[in-house]
Amino acid sequence: MHNQIPKIAIIESNTLAVIGLKNILQDVMPIMTVDTFGSFDELMGVDYATYFHYFVSTNIVLDNRSFFIENCRKTIVLTASADPNAQLSDFHCLCINQPEQVLIKSILRLEQMAHGHGKNLPPVPKVMQEKILSDREIEVLSLIVQGYINKEIADKLNIGLATVVTHRRNIMEKLDVKSVSALTIYAVMHGYVDINKI
Repeated sequence: MHNQIPKIAIIESNTLAVIGLKNILQDVMPIMTVDTFGSFDELMGVDYATYFHYFVSTNIVLDNRSFFIENCRKTIVLTASADPNAQLSDFHCLCINQPEQVLIKSILRLEQMAHGHGKNLPPVPKVMQEKILSDREIEVLSLIVQGYINKEIADKLNIGLATVVTHRRNIMEKLDVKSVSALTIYAVMHGYVDINKI
């Protein structure tokens, strides 16, 4: 079991939500396999005990409460509300109706908490541990994900605006990413920025 790639299950009937969450989870935890199920019955048709986590819509949890209570440590409930009073109290909950940056931060925080700051996760493959960015690019990356705009980054690092733009483009190309959300995931997972600063 130890050398097996850990698996996550998403159990949700909303196909768009499933596709979006699967993409985000694969960015946040590239060492995981993410399987998707449109219903609880589909999950029951496989070896469901092998999953590290279940990301499940609220209605599916409510309809199959006894199963998820038994597996509450593995279960993360996808909720429409960020209000703790509107969420199921026995479970970790993740509000999916929030801006992308906030959602990414919530998932990263959940991942860091659930796995003792990542210590309990399997090691990241060697190819992903390699240092891809220069020290200066890491500084720029860190400031981008903390929400600074190009002009502020230039001032902070005492470099020209055009240089910041060039670094930014190089970072995106080297990491093959298109969004600040993907940069945020990369920066947090590699320890370049503290999750509390984003």
